[in-house]
Amino acid sequence: MKACFMGLGYIGLPTAIIAAKHGIQIIGVDINPNVVEMTNQGKLHIVEPGMQELLQEVVSDGRLKASTVPEVSDAYFMVVPTPFKGNHEPDISYVESATRAIIPFLKEGDLYVIESTSPVGTTDKMTNLIFNLRPDLRDKIFIAYCPERVLPGNVIYELVHNDRVIGGMNEVSTEKAVEFYSQFVQGTLHRTNCKTAEMCKLTENSSRDVQIAFANELSLICDKAGINVWELINLANKHPRVNILQPGCGVGGHCIAVDPYFITADFPIESQIIAKAREINNYKAFWCAEKVENIMLKFELEHHRKPTIAMMGLAFKPDIDDLREAPAKYITTKVMQSCNNADILVVEPNVKEHKVFKLTDYKEAYEKADIIVFLVAHSVFKSLPYDDKKIILDFCGIYKK
Repeated sequence: MKACFMGLGYIGLPTAIIAAKHGIQIIGVDINPNVVEMTNQGKLHIVEPGMQELLQEVVSDGRLKASTVPEVSDAYFMVVPTPFKGNHEPDISYVESATRAIIPFLKEGDLYVIESTSPVGTTDKMTNLIFNLRPDLRDKIFIAYCPERVLPGNVIYELVHNDRVIGGMNEVSTEKAVEFYSQFVQGTLHRTNCKTAEMCKLTENSSRDVQIAFANELSLICDKAGINVWELINLANKHPRVNILQPGCGVGGHCIAVDPYFITADFPIESQIIAKAREINNYKAFWCAEKVENIMLKFELEHHRKPTIAMMGLAFKPDIDDLREAPAKYITTKVMQSCNNADILVVEPNVKEHKVFKLTDYKEAYEKADIIVFLVAHSVFKSLPYDDKKIILDFCGIYKK
């Protein structure tokens, strides 16, 4: 079997590599020629433990090659971004563009699968698009939706062992998709229809967003009440049926910070809690930035000089290089814009360089700074000794005190 993966990003490339590792011939397609070139050289353009070695293996033995254009295959997978527009309306133009690119290559018996997180009804729209342009394929190809559910940093294990939800446009399409994923997924493959599968992905991430919003709201209350939120949550979680998550400086990433809007856009009246959770988590980042700005102003008034500030972390979660929708990036930008001439050291140990921020080594930044702002709980930060001579704003629980 030959499979074509449209998109070689944080999900598309790892999935293509795992599929190739299990004997499937893979053509990986990306519009970025640098990504294509690096992939064909066996070089990973993302940070994911253990993936580099697997990529080199499947490229060297010819099971995976990358290209900027698709090729005739037996199965096609849409693994491209689905961002939202400025008004938080979902943008499925990437999915549509990828779909249009493979339509000329489709033939009877082929499998077409959307993995990209999508608004409810996207699979139906792409089905109509395909059959409008290729009426000869009606009832002759298999179409399904199968969202990923992996944790960055543990992708190799989770792509294989996690359960998957697979929803076809009909039962035979579902079975055809199950047949494909069975080649490398050891988790249970749960069969449903495409709309339910689409909503399932949105529901999972919206549920997590709501749970995080509760923790973040609690952190705001505790800050005002003079209570250690970390200790409070630890004690509350001693209850056998309570499991409060850890607060942070907001919510980022291309899933939890985005997917709830796909529900609120289509169901604005019904999605009250989901919409409020988004509002709370966005506000938490704004609140953190204001907290930093106020501390800087207080320092300047007391010491008659501008402080040196270390902004510790830019990624949307610990120990990865993914900065998409990262609240830490927003906070750092807002602080830099509001404090002219302040000495701000930006730290992100998982990124070598950044187009906007000049990055500083985390140990050097910690040593030089008067104010330490922990935004992301990277493992290396936890090795830094607590220095009570510095002003420490710990928004992610590095020291939990």
